This record gives sequence, C-alpha cells and structure tokens, in this order.
Amino acid sequence: MAEHRRARIEFDPRFTVAEVPERLFGSFVEHLGRCVYTGIYEPGHPTANADGLRGDVLDLVAELGPTMIRYPGGNFVSGYRWEDGVGPKEDRPRRLDLAWGVTETNQFGLGEFIKFCRTVGVEPNMAVNLGTRGLQEALDLLEYANHPGGTHWSDLRRSHGDEEPYGIRLWCLGNEMDGPWQIGQRTAAEYGRLADRTARAMRMFDSGLDLVACGSSSRGMPTFGAWEAEVLEHSYESVDYISAHAYYHPVDGDLDSFMASAQDMELFIDGVVATADSVGAKLKSDKKINISFDEWNVWYQSSEGYEPPERWSEAPRQLEDQYSAMDAVVFGSLLVTLLRRCDRVTAACLAQLVNVIGPIMTEPGGPAWRQTTFFPFAEASRFGRGKVLRLGAASPSFTTAKFGPVEALHSVAVANEDGSVTVFAVNRDLKAPLTLEVDPGAMAGIGEVTCSTLTHADPDAKNTLEDQTRVAPAANETVRAADGTVTVELPAMSWNTIRIHPK
Repeated sequence: MAEHRRARIEFDPRFTVAEVPERLFGSFVEHLGRCVYTGIYEPGHPTANADGLRGDVLDLVAELGPTMIRYPGGNFVSGYRWEDGVGPKEDRPRRLDLAWGVTETNQFGLGEFIKFCRTVGVEPNMAVNLGTRGLQEALDLLEYANHPGGTHWSDLRRSHGDEEPYGIRLWCLGNEMDGPWQIGQRTAAEYGRLADRTARAMRMFDSGLDLVACGSSSRGMPTFGAWEAEVLEHSYESVDYISAHAYYHPVDGDLDSFMASAQDMELFIDGVVATADSVGAKLKSDKKINISFDEWNVWYQSSEGYEPPERWSEAPRQLEDQYSAMDAVVFGSLLVTLLRRCDRVTAACLAQLVNVIGPIMTEPGGPAWRQTTFFPFAEASRFGRGKVLRLGAASPSFTTAKFGPVEALHSVAVANEDGSVTVFAVNRDLKAPLTLEVDPGAMAGIGEVTCSTLTHADPDAKNTLEDQTRVAPAANETVRAADGTVTVELPAMSWNTIRIHPK
C-alpha cells in the first residue's frame, strides 16, 4: 500500500500577492492544422451559425472560459499577409504557408476572427508579421482594425461590412523571432530595433496600446537571457510585455520530472523577471516590464508515431495530441504557477484552443468534446478570479532526476469577490496520496466546503471520440471542516479545486 502523507497550507485573506489579471486566462488560435478549419470554423457543420462558426465549439469555449484569444500565430504569422483574409471570400487568394507546409485558403481571416471573439465575449490579441514584413504593414493593419473611418484602410474595413472598428488593444510584435525555424529569423539587435520602431510608430496612432516584444522561444534556447536583455535594451520604454513560451512532455520516460514541470516554469519566470528588471535598472527606468506567457501547454513534441501531412494539403490533422489524466494534472500545476506569479505574469495564452494541442477536440461534421486538460482550465477560469493570497505551506517531497527533491503539494489560494476562497491543489506525487489541512487564518468563519478532484487509476486514461467522458472531475466526499480547519484527502496524481465559503 502506498505511503499516506500529510501537507498543510495557511493563508490570511488580508495578505495578497496581486489581483488576478483578466488576461491570465487567454488562449490561442493559429492557422495550424484543424484549429480554425473544422475547429472553430466549419460552415457546413450541423451546428454552424450564419458566420460559419461551429455552435458546439462555441458552447464549449464559453464553458472553458478563456478571456482573450491570440491570433493568427504562432509561426504562421511570420509569413502571413493579413490583407489576404479580408473582403469577399471568393476574391481571397490561396497561399502556401511555409511555416507548416500546407495551403492556406484564407476563408477565415481578421473579420471572422473578430466575429468569433465577439460571439464568445473574449478580448482579441493580434500578432503582426515582423518576419517577412515590417513597420508599414503593421501600421496598415492597425488602421484597418482600429480607425473609425475616413481613410483608405478604415474605409476598406467598412466596405467589408464592419462599420465599427475592432478596438484591438493588445498586440504581439512578431513571434519567436529568435528561432531558426521562424520565417525571417533575426538577431536580438535586429529584432529589438525593429520592435522598438514598430512600437513607437503604433503608439503614434494610439498611445494606449499594450505591446508585447518577443522573448526567447523557450528557456532551453542557447541565447535565453541574453536575448531578452538585448531586445529590451532597444525597446524597454516602448513596449509593455516580454513574451515567454514553454511546452512540457515526458523525456526518456522520466514521469516524476514531468510531474514537476512547473519547477521549470517557475525558473523561467524568475529568469525573465530578473533580466527585465536588470535592464530597467541599467536604464534608470521606474517602469516594470511584465511577462506575457502567450504560449504554454503540455505538448508531445516527438516525431514518434506521427505521420506528417501531405505537403501543401488543406487543414490536415497536425499536432492533435490526446491528453491523459496525468497530462491534465501537470497542466493544472502549470496553471497554479501562472496564478502564483500573476504579479508579473499579467497575460497568458494556452496554446491552442481547438484540435491542435487543444482542450477541445472536434470531428469534421461530427461531435466536439472535452479533453482532460479542459477541466483544470475551466475551473481555474471560473473560480480563480479575485486576489491571489500569500501562502504558508508545508509538504512532503518526492525525488526527481531533473529537479531533485520537489514538494508533492503544489497549490495556490484565490480570495474571490463573494468572500469565498478557492484553493487549487495539485498532488504531484504519482504514488502517494496526501491528507491536506487548510488553515484559512482570519477568514470570517468556515461555512460550506466542497472539493472537486480530477484523477484516474490509469494515468494514461484519455477522453477520445469513442469514449468522450472517461476522465472528468468528480466530487471529493472526503472534504471536511472542523475546529477552523479544512481537511481533504488528495489522491496521488490529482488536480483538486477546494471551495471554502464563509459562514
């Protein structure tokens, strides 16, 4: 029988880390695989609305609860001509997408994306092409999107049926420009100067825009740290964010280190914050650059068992990872990290939304369903609003090859506006359950307590087309409140949402 151990957390609602930013629960739609076509957009689908958006997907997106969507890439944006995706669909050109080796039909573009955002009630986050294009094209796009009318580009938008401007506030200045895989890869100095010029010009149109400079494509890049420093030395006063991207998967069967993936994300955030603050100090600036963690997920980046699509095909099946119960728990731990560091990570995007490493899966002409990773995100977006509390925590550890001893309990507490507190608690130990004690400190008495737990006896259990509900959260009946303390049993390898209501 597995050893049963105890962990404890304490908090006081009067001591907080930060207000949870609205943009922390963002997601990502790229023209990649079936994310757009037969994902969110399928005009012939039985549930499609008048705009061609799948109604079953819209319902699931509303349940998932993203607050922002980044678009249109990703690697795709570095070769994208935004003008191809506006105007009458019969006039839109077909283009080769060099980033993913497919053909882009451009039947879905900026106007369709804005309709999607407005339908599900999320903020649009637009990326501009700084790979094959540059400053002028970014300004043209900004004028088309945000100017009311009376100019070439704004009147063109109006002629396309959109009288009102889109009002896009958050803009990414390119994508992963340090990567050798990126169309138009640049050095840090080249990109930093271009990002600064583009940002300054965009602010001449609207000084209130929020602008994201490209950080390193991953913490494992050989230029990590040096890239951020040089880019920000050129653009510190003209941008608001530096981006971070991270994907996690087991390496060589090391599941314990995979369960502790959030350790790497913490180090990534710490490194970017330290670098950005160092540049600010060097420049004698009192401004703080925050992080837009605008790509994060579990992603099995392996060619094993993967059949590449036919070259130049349309919307093929690409990167359609099927997520397990274990993946969902690791995913939840990454969410915990983003919440814990929301004082500096003030925007984030789960990559991606549908089919392509997404929490939602679809079949063309058929059903849509929830992957295992759907549930931690939906619960965090619903209950993780308010103020993150400072935690005192004590937890037993388990040993990992990559990170050494790691605490089994990974948790965060959020004080909600209705006076309740939500604790998101992950038991990262694959073998041993935990008895968790929660001391809510100065909370005004404990009323109703509930706990939802996601786990499975088979760590590799998945939700599939044939079995769409195999893995899902269930009520944890072990949760109790007595003598000012909440206790609950956390199974091994589990994501838990504990809701504590005041009397």
